[in-house]
Amino acid sequence: MAPRKRPLPSPLPNDWILRDTEKRKWRLGKIIGKGGFGVIYSASDCVDAPVPEDTNYVIKVEFRENGPLFSELKFYQRAAKLENINKWKRNKRLGFLGIPTYWGSGLTECNGTSYRFMVMDRLGTDLQKVIVENGGQLRKQTVLQLGCLMLDVLEYIHDNEYVHADIKAANLLLGHRDPGKVYLADYGLSYRYCPNGEHKEYKENPKKGHNGTIEYTSIDAHKGVAPSRRGDLEVLGYCLLHWQCGTLPWLSVLRNPVQVQEAKAKLIADLPDSVIQMSTSGFTTEVASFLLGVKALGYNEKPDYQALRKVLLGAGPWGPLDLSKPRTVETARPAMNRNSSSERSSKLKPVTEDEDGNRATVKSILPKVRYRIQGESKTIDQEPWKAISRAEEPAKSRPVASDEDDLWLHEVHSKTQEGTKKRHKQKSSVVSGVMRTDEAWLSTRKRHREFRPRFIPDVSNHLGSNVWEDYCTSPSEEDVNWNEHQWTGCAYEYTDDQYRHNNGNNLENVHRTCWSLEMYAVVIVVALLLTLVVITMSFKNCAYF
Repeated sequence: MAPRKRPLPSPLPNDWILRDTEKRKWRLGKIIGKGGFGVIYSASDCVDAPVPEDTNYVIKVEFRENGPLFSELKFYQRAAKLENINKWKRNKRLGFLGIPTYWGSGLTECNGTSYRFMVMDRLGTDLQKVIVENGGQLRKQTVLQLGCLMLDVLEYIHDNEYVHADIKAANLLLGHRDPGKVYLADYGLSYRYCPNGEHKEYKENPKKGHNGTIEYTSIDAHKGVAPSRRGDLEVLGYCLLHWQCGTLPWLSVLRNPVQVQEAKAKLIADLPDSVIQMSTSGFTTEVASFLLGVKALGYNEKPDYQALRKVLLGAGPWGPLDLSKPRTVETARPAMNRNSSSERSSKLKPVTEDEDGNRATVKSILPKVRYRIQGESKTIDQEPWKAISRAEEPAKSRPVASDEDDLWLHEVHSKTQEGTKKRHKQKSSVVSGVMRTDEAWLSTRKRHREFRPRFIPDVSNHLGSNVWEDYCTSPSEEDVNWNEHQWTGCAYEYTDDQYRHNNGNNLENVHRTCWSLEMYAVVIVVALLLTLVVITMSFKNCAYF
């Protein structure tokens, strides 16, 4: 488990001067934050003046014997020096790498208590607060962008023999002056997985099981195995899934780490369907593919970071990082995957307004979404944007038969069970002279009779086979007479069309013949001119000699 928390250090005196190991002086300002193990102060390298409100530095202070800050200091001193980060960025052609800048550290003593401190760049708010303000989710594009930014950071720290082991939204901080930049902070649980180039062995230790933040702990960490590169990527995958869907299948059993481990194992075993089903319209396909790539990694294996980036970059091109609230379509997900504490709303929301001020409304997407069967059309609840276009479109005129053609329009049955049975019985009976066409009942007197293939959808009886069936009733004498006159007229029209077609072909042939004659004439003239030139040159040569 994570290190046990201790009481936070007592506040240090205002304008306290600290001296780091490089003999550089720092002046403490006011407290701007508190973590699980320490206190964060604003700071300035100008000790002769009060610390300004918009200072660029902060100092994290913890008790000297605290392990997390010591581990974090070792990470920065060994793997995250500013010159090493800049060299990496040049080699990888990166304009930004989300690792906070380390400026110094040291020890201080106040009122008989020893403290350890570390000077860092000042950063802004954490991503967890942004997610809470957005209702628990982020836009899909934003989630995939964050995934790529974190892949850049993880590739760097993995290349320097470290893993983070505690990736979560609370440890992702926005830039103080540029909120479009996101930094992976808090390396208190970072682990040197490959000291001196030798990877740690895979060894399960139940006494060290379930270490880290339980929502995102890797399956290896649940078993007590030392953190690894694939564990970092697995944790990142869980974070991406949570940020996009707003939930995880094991959030309701966080008090039981064993059940959380089993739920994660089931999710990984059933990939990609287990992840795709957590969101409607396939919004999580990229995250599912990402986790599939992580699943294929061995414990000691080096990940293919570029391949994982391509999985997430498939939704590009991208613009600036958008941390606004996701659209309603992106937030729709099956009710079984929602958190039990999520609110449900069934109010009608206005979606459009016409010139007269009339507002058309549709029901907001309900939390419970039924998966459609293959071939089944979507409902208005699943495609509410279509209700807007349908409301704006003018009503289409449809053919309506006269009352004399419909034998049961005069009988109106009430909407009871008995009335419904009667209507179905009448519709199933054979009615001479009437056929069903779309939504109107039309007379067969004005329809051509034809034989066409019809698909029988009753799979149990016909096994989905295509059969030829004459679905028309035998024509009456009146129908035959009408068909004879109708087909006679059609024959005249066909003859006329054929005549026009033949005339068109003849005219085209005439144009081709004229064009051919013109070409022949041009060729003959050119040949005569060439002959005349040759003869003239011959006479000149004879006269010269």
